[in-house]
Amino acid sequence: MFDFNPDRIAYLEAAGWRAYYDRAWLRLLRLTVNICQEQFAIPFPQSLLAAYYVTRGAVAWAPVEHDEDEVRRWYVRFYRLARRYSSLQFDPLRAGRLEVQYWIDHRRLIGNDDKSPFIDSMTALHAELFDLPPEKVRESAELRVEANNTVDLITSHRSTDEEADWARLEDQLRRCYRSIYLGLNGKSFTPASA
Repeated sequence: MFDFNPDRIAYLEAAGWRAYYDRAWLRLLRLTVNICQEQFAIPFPQSLLAAYYVTRGAVAWAPVEHDEDEVRRWYVRFYRLARRYSSLQFDPLRAGRLEVQYWIDHRRLIGNDDKSPFIDSMTALHAELFDLPPEKVRESAELRVEANNTVDLITSHRSTDEEADWARLEDQLRRCYRSIYLGLNGKSFTPASA
């Protein structure tokens, strides 16, 4: 059974997004090592290698003019490790393609009111990764796109309260991962302190 703490993953991912947009690559690497260990059970030192792949993919994607094939190669390498150590059964090649498609749709649809292609690509990625039918991951995809909309608000300097928006983004990711947890486990996530 695939088990993870959705609140912890949301915290780490939100911090990772912030590091990415700050171009704080070493911090992004450290946070990604933690995500690899906690979400995909990738042990150290392989988690360092997996995080390196993700960070290299992010660095390769950052310029507007980038090589999509290079980005995809880094993510396929990452997903091969994630599959090896998690109990998930996704296809690393397909997951890598879907990951890059999500990045493409995000960048292409910034400022667009109709995010349906972006939601569709996120739905496909979540369905692939977690082996759930699209209708069970649609909510998580919608929440993920909401988080991307929030980061766009922040990075475009339209936010009137960046700290509040970063907190909102983390909450959107938390609800996204809790939705996936529910789909996988048939029950809501209960935090340890509850």
